[in-house]
Amino acid sequence: MADDKQGRDDQADDEERRQRERELEEARDRGDEAEPIQDDPGQELGDLDEALQNQEYPTTTEELIEAFGDYEIETQDGQKSLDEVLAPIDDQTYESADDVRSRIQGLVHR
Repeated sequence: MADDKQGRDDQADDEERRQRERELEEARDRGDEAEPIQDDPGQELGDLDEALQNQEYPTTTEELIEAFGDYEIETQDGQKSLDEVLAPIDDQTYESADDVRSRIQGLVHR
C-alpha cells in the first residue's frame, strides 16, 4: 500500500475489521465453555444448604438420603434429587455440613 492518507485509512479499516473478527471468534469460543463452578455452595444447593447446617454430625450418606433425599439440586444435567446424586456412593460418614457440601459438589461437577 502506498504511504499516503488513503493507504493509512485502508490499513486502519483493515485492522478494525480484523479486530471485530477476533472478538466474534472469541465470543463463539466462550459460548462452548462450561458454566463456571459457583462460589456460593448455598446457592447451588438451595434449601438443602440450610437443612445441612441444622443436621447433627457426624452423619452418614444413608442418614442424609433418608432425611433429605427428596431435596432438588441443580446439576450440569438439570435438577436431580439428593438421593440420585448420592446413589453411587457407598455409605460414608461426614463430620460437618462442609464435608457433605464438598462431596455433593464433587459428584455434581464431574
